[in-house]
Amino acid sequence: MDCISAHDRMTRRGFLRSASAGAAVLGMAPLRFAQTYGDSLPREEVRGSRPNLIFILADDMGYGDLSILGQKNFRTPNLDKMAQEGMILTDHYAGSAVCAPSRATLLTGQHTGHVYQRGNGDIEFRPDPQDVTIATRLKSAGYRTAMIGKSGLACHSDNALLPHKKGFDHFFGYLDHRAAHRFYPPTLVRNGRIVEYPHNNGHTGEVYSGDLFLDETLNYLDEHGRSKQPFFLHFALQQPHADLSAPEEFRQPYINQFQEQPRGVGGYRPQSHPAATYAAMITYVDHTVRRVLQKLRELGIEKNTLVIFTSDNGSYSEGGYHYSMHNSNGAFRGGKRDLYDGGIRVPTIAWWPGTIQAGLRSDHISAFWDFAPTALDLAGLPIPEEMDGISYLPTLLGQADRQKQHTYLYWEFYEQGGKQAVRYGRWKGIRLNVRQNRRRPIELYDIVNDPGETTNLAERHPDIVRQIAAFMQEAHTPAEFSGFRF
Repeated sequence: MDCISAHDRMTRRGFLRSASAGAAVLGMAPLRFAQTYGDSLPREEVRGSRPNLIFILADDMGYGDLSILGQKNFRTPNLDKMAQEGMILTDHYAGSAVCAPSRATLLTGQHTGHVYQRGNGDIEFRPDPQDVTIATRLKSAGYRTAMIGKSGLACHSDNALLPHKKGFDHFFGYLDHRAAHRFYPPTLVRNGRIVEYPHNNGHTGEVYSGDLFLDETLNYLDEHGRSKQPFFLHFALQQPHADLSAPEEFRQPYINQFQEQPRGVGGYRPQSHPAATYAAMITYVDHTVRRVLQKLRELGIEKNTLVIFTSDNGSYSEGGYHYSMHNSNGAFRGGKRDLYDGGIRVPTIAWWPGTIQAGLRSDHISAFWDFAPTALDLAGLPIPEEMDGISYLPTLLGQADRQKQHTYLYWEFYEQGGKQAVRYGRWKGIRLNVRQNRRRPIELYDIVNDPGETTNLAERHPDIVRQIAAFMQEAHTPAEFSGFRF
């Protein structure tokens, strides 16, 4: 059975033709989905020096939660230093406005109009050759593969071997997204076996999950870091997702700093000091990244390791915290579950000493589904036609003149009445309540001059609105989710 149905192949071929035609109307470069390796570096050069890949993913961290991107209430000195030594991708987007579909786009290289997981429901990655992950593909190029932390493969699953079936040689963490909302796990899974922590009850206990995952990551690097065989490590953090929870040594310094009134409980356990605890969780993320980069330097492999740090969607209003308390989403409108930029534009840093020029900022427009093509580009593998992403390796290498561009980025989201969004150059189109009517009006924003999406320009630019409507129709393939069709 092929990875993509014949129907989908026909749909996407038509999509490519229409997208290219639409680009020509406005003088933009045509979209190219099928990209073979060799456009960025000579094939033999990369084959002889394939880098290790580490993708560190925070959970619900907003664009404004880094002090280098504007956070004033607390500091993130280690992430700031990582950015100063590497590159900030200012216009990088998550795959969705919630966890599961966002992570699915990351692992498959497909956007939410094509990927199987399109929401946070009882659904998991299907057996190969369906939903093929970047881990499976990198293994074919000789990479060791590991996932540590919160699995992006299922919202709910008791299939302890699922990570291995989807290409990960090593796994330690939560299989179930909902279990990962708690930071003192009674059980975790390591390579198909249950590991018990009898003094943990989910909310409290002796062992904080973040400490377990950091130790596992450092041990993995000690074991595999100096091997001649390259590795891909997906380090999927839980912080700062609700429930709000952080070790006391991280939380205590903030308790007296913030005079706060808990807001937006949102179905999670309320926290008496949500602003303090949220700040502590970001500080814990900052601490974790410092330890990982420090380990790479100790092993002497930092110059052969590309590290990407980002978040799976914007910040939230849950567990007593509201993203406005720390201006967590910066200048952008909305937050988690919104397709305004506050829900999907995420802080993103690429770090590769000696290869990525230090201190750069790139406004290249990219998204989660671009990571898999980038990793394949580095591994010397072709990029499959069914992927929606484009390698951003030229951007990382400072070769902006060789960087291919998306004609547009597309999202669809099934909660809250259904939503669609398109980023089309400087334009951002959003359609709400899609389940009521697929032809509902589209809001249009000049995202460059109006990053807060405050002024709807749809009536002034009907031609742009029509083009975005066409993109929304072409990018979407039908799917059922949570009992309804989108």
